[in-house]
Amino acid sequence: MQLYPAIDLRGGKVVRLFQGDFAQQTDYAFDPLTLAMRYQEQGADWLHLVDLDAARTPAETSPNLAIIASIASQCGLSIQSGGGVREKTCVQARLLSGISRVVVGSRAVREPKMMGSWLEEFGAEALCLALDCRADAQGVFRVHVSGWQQSAEAELFELVDIFARMGFEHALVTDISQDGTLAGPNVALYQQLQLRCPELRVQASGGVSNLQDLRALADIDCQGVIIGKAFLEQRFDLPAALALNQGAIRA
Repeated sequence: MQLYPAIDLRGGKVVRLFQGDFAQQTDYAFDPLTLAMRYQEQGADWLHLVDLDAARTPAETSPNLAIIASIASQCGLSIQSGGGVREKTCVQARLLSGISRVVVGSRAVREPKMMGSWLEEFGAEALCLALDCRADAQGVFRVHVSGWQQSAEAELFELVDIFARMGFEHALVTDISQDGTLAGPNVALYQQLQLRCPELRVQASGGVSNLQDLRALADIDCQGVIIGKAFLEQRFDLPAALALNQGAIRA
């Protein structure tokens, strides 16, 4: 299981949102580059980097661009980055800046057919789908877009089927109701996704708070997990997570 320490940026600061709500933001007194270097020193090989400003405004005006470029150029980490990727030129610019894998969310959900040409041009390793979902009153997982502010009414599993048939290999699936809560991941959702589309390398996001959560995801063969708030608030550290992931300890 690939571990992805996460850094969310807003206004040049390291922040976390509660359930994707921009009005419920927690700021952290970490320099983004220093934090990324710390994760590298602790043994990370991937970093998940999110530009929250670009998710709601034109990506080219984001105040985080210089920080992202600095992290990409100065860290030896492979970086997966998203936020505001609406055009093919956004993908090109991020890959040229040193980003290894670009996360595409709202545009992919709204225009899945267009993603076929992106996939053909950039390849499956360079792209990751962001499918951010919340269960509706009937328990159906609906995908949300525009920084999680709108429901696209698209059903999660139908979209997963479409993208898997197209040849996508990476999908970051966030249960919005769990994000930023430290209440544990939706293991049942990720197990269902694994069983339905085993060819997709699903990354779990939202709710991870302790080593037991990581063990539960590993037990269902989840391919990746995003860890943000738990690291920032020192619920556990990256070396312990890596040790568990490598089978060196038991949770």
